[in-house]
Amino acid sequence: MRTSDFDYELPEELIAQHPPEHRGDSRMLVLDPATGSMKIVPFREFPDYFNAGDLIAVNNTKVIKARLFAKKESGAKIEIMLLAPVTDTRWSCLLKPAKRVAPGTVLRLLDPALNVSEKSVRLVSKDIDGNCIVEFLESDVERTLAQCGHMPLPPYIRRTADYAPDAERYQTVYAKTPGAVAAPTAGLHFTKEILAALSGKGVKEAELTLHVGQGTFKPVTVENIEEHPMHSEHFILTEATAGLLNDTRRAGGRIAAIGTTSLRALESCVREDGYFEAVETDTSIFIYPPCKVKSIDMLLTNFHLPKSTLLMLVSAFAGHELVMEAYRYAVKERMRFFSYGDCMLILNKI
Repeated sequence: MRTSDFDYELPEELIAQHPPEHRGDSRMLVLDPATGSMKIVPFREFPDYFNAGDLIAVNNTKVIKARLFAKKESGAKIEIMLLAPVTDTRWSCLLKPAKRVAPGTVLRLLDPALNVSEKSVRLVSKDIDGNCIVEFLESDVERTLAQCGHMPLPPYIRRTADYAPDAERYQTVYAKTPGAVAAPTAGLHFTKEILAALSGKGVKEAELTLHVGQGTFKPVTVENIEEHPMHSEHFILTEATAGLLNDTRRAGGRIAAIGTTSLRALESCVREDGYFEAVETDTSIFIYPPCKVKSIDMLLTNFHLPKSTLLMLVSAFAGHELVMEAYRYAVKERMRFFSYGDCMLILNKI
């Protein structure tokens, strides 16, 4: 298929710049590929679509404050976007502007008020594509990020300064394992009350960890989607989670992935017979039509960027034409798009 097959018109005002006032107050488009039906309901009705014995698989990754600002000795300001750890104190990253920083340069980090702090990093290496490795000069990187870091909001969310609610709202209520530089956004809709309502119905919850990387925003620049080099992300699916998934499948319950990141991990470790194996590894799986999804029965997902790999993944699960029709319907109904926007529950796969 062609990348242009996944394009759609989106008015800029439908790109959500802030979360809803209260977590869980978003809208949900319920899509049934079996019948082609679609309707919009409050997200708080999410538990109504589940039965005892079903399971939701959630990504418990926690977004770190991966965006840093620093200054060179000359006073020049540099932006650092952390991507992934290389060692305990070294991280791969992107620098802006990278050409103004030579390997060996020490950069003084700025605090949230953009004053020079006592924390520093050193540029270890830089390649011709601008990929860099920096070393934190204090061993407690987590503490440094807490003191100097900013939430790494996606580029389509515009901020002129830190917006205090982002620290809480760009994080799921079940986030626990630090490492993501972007949120698993389908999970942002859940409140503890909604999770309790699911549990009260006998719906199980299984946790996995996939650290969402900046690659999730990487644009597709080729017209033939099969030629796109897919980014890699690290994930963990424990023995306990594999056991919960396999017990659910054995008993005839439905498995719902909360978000494309959860689906990406599950599809990377499901066997041909539909059962799961515990694993910790990197995945560069690229799911697009006409790929058939084996791992799940239902999917909750936000609305994704035009021509993105995430939209391609959703299309593989529910069918390309139906998904594009659903997106046009969502635009017509003035739903909110992208990370802080509304969501779509797909009741079964094609």
